[in-house]
Amino acid sequence: MGKLFWISASAAIALYLVMVTWSLPHLGALAGGVPVFDMRPTGYTPHEAAAILDALGEEGRDFYRAVQLRLDTVYPALLALMLSAAFLRLFPRPVAMALSLVAVAAAGFDYLENAAVAEMIAAWPDGFGDALAARASRWSVLKASTTTLALVAFLIGLLAAGWRRVRQTRAA
Repeated sequence: MGKLFWISASAAIALYLVMVTWSLPHLGALAGGVPVFDMRPTGYTPHEAAAILDALGEEGRDFYRAVQLRLDTVYPALLALMLSAAFLRLFPRPVAMALSLVAVAAAGFDYLENAAVAEMIAAWPDGFGDALAARASRWSVLKASTTTLALVAFLIGLLAAGWRRVRQTRAA
């Protein structure tokens, strides 16, 4: 693949590993095992959002705001860049452009989710409206589904490229 792919992939994977091995487990521990917003691909109700914020406590909410949301400010852009660079190598241009839009949409939904979560954290413990929690949940579901679609397309592209390479090697 190209240099852009390898640089963005290395950075995205490193940041992802930091989140899944440190910041998200730390938040889970602070929340007493309650899955936090980033770990709920099917969304959450306003009652569940309030329970998450309550379970996190002040220390967890501060960590979410100061650490997790900052890490998650860089990661979506890196992932979209990595996937877009890969799509341009793996698929015909019209397909690559369409799939790149899916990856960019996933990043956009992630940023919208982060903004809504930050707004809920800022409003807590005084509470927040059900509409805000519903909006945050909707962004979470859209982020998860578009990210999954983009990653599946990436894997299909990799498998197809590998299959083509095997067939070319056998034909030679």
